[in-house]
Amino acid sequence: MCKKKVVVGMSGGVDSSVAAWLLKEQGYDVIGVTMQIWQDEDNVTQEENGGCCGLSAVDDARRVAWDLDVPYYVMNFKEEFKTQVIDYFVDEYQKGRTPNPCIACNRYVKWESLLKRSLDIGADYIATGHYAQIDKLPNGRYALKKSVTAAKDQTYALYNLTQRQLSLTLMPVGAYTKDQIREIADQIDLKVAHKPDSQEICFIPDNDYAGFIEESAGECSPEGNFVDLDGQVIGRHKGITHYTVGQRKGLNLSMGYPVFVVEIRPETNVVVIGKGEDVYSDALRANHINWMAVDGLHGEKMKVTAKIRYSHKGSSCTIWEEEGGVVCQFDEPQRAITPGQAVVFYQGDYVLGGGTIL
Repeated sequence: MCKKKVVVGMSGGVDSSVAAWLLKEQGYDVIGVTMQIWQDEDNVTQEENGGCCGLSAVDDARRVAWDLDVPYYVMNFKEEFKTQVIDYFVDEYQKGRTPNPCIACNRYVKWESLLKRSLDIGADYIATGHYAQIDKLPNGRYALKKSVTAAKDQTYALYNLTQRQLSLTLMPVGAYTKDQIREIADQIDLKVAHKPDSQEICFIPDNDYAGFIEESAGECSPEGNFVDLDGQVIGRHKGITHYTVGQRKGLNLSMGYPVFVVEIRPETNVVVIGKGEDVYSDALRANHINWMAVDGLHGEKMKVTAKIRYSHKGSSCTIWEEEGGVVCQFDEPQRAITPGQAVVFYQGDYVLGGGTIL
């Protein structure tokens, strides 16, 4: 019997490196691939800014592949990354929303594009080092299951994967804790065993979102008014791309008490300011829904747990379909429900589905 062939997306980090080793141990024919996404051709700039896909990542991944005795390639995905991630990121911020570029990258670059090329070269699966698991449920649908370690679980950022993508994906790391993965890397003498995790958005390593957006768009976001909840002008803002719902720092408003961004109104170029309690809401609407464990709610209301950002622990709520999207009513008010971010619904350990917050 021929071995099943799997293309492993290798970032040069410990998780994807151990994923490749685990799959090889399980008997798969493993091919390592690093996705070149950084836009600048200059080597120094790539090295400084390439994050998980820069030159140092390529060097680390190549060394790991050599140590594991698996073939290794670098594939160019710069065009896909520019269109599906960077342009989307800039456009959303200009519209007063706060996007999650990692979710877009996962769906359209790391899966859609990589999967197509992998199948084209004869692979049966693709695999990553994400902390998540994939199960086929009794209803025949594929769903993400939380990893065994809640602290590292990455299902939130993967909610948008399609049924076909899930059916052709392996995630061996999801069955281990981070400490166990590092222990395995130590045991097999991988040099990346204690490499630190990447924290920032890979294409904005200095976290200057507004500066990156202005450079990419070729124009500055126009200044406008800060207003209070009654619509009274209380100051001037630097441009809506500098702000997100719930933000306190960098407002430079002397109100005598702490103030926060409550809402961004791009149509009037206004940023609404309020007190801490004004940032809380008990409901949201979402569109662009991707159902995973089920194929929809079919007119029923359902009690689930919802996460409204990656770091959110999740909160109990009731959801139902309405006007092409989903309404989510929380049992308790949630802080900083932010348009453009994802809301992901869970039933127990499984991802039910998710969408984009309006």
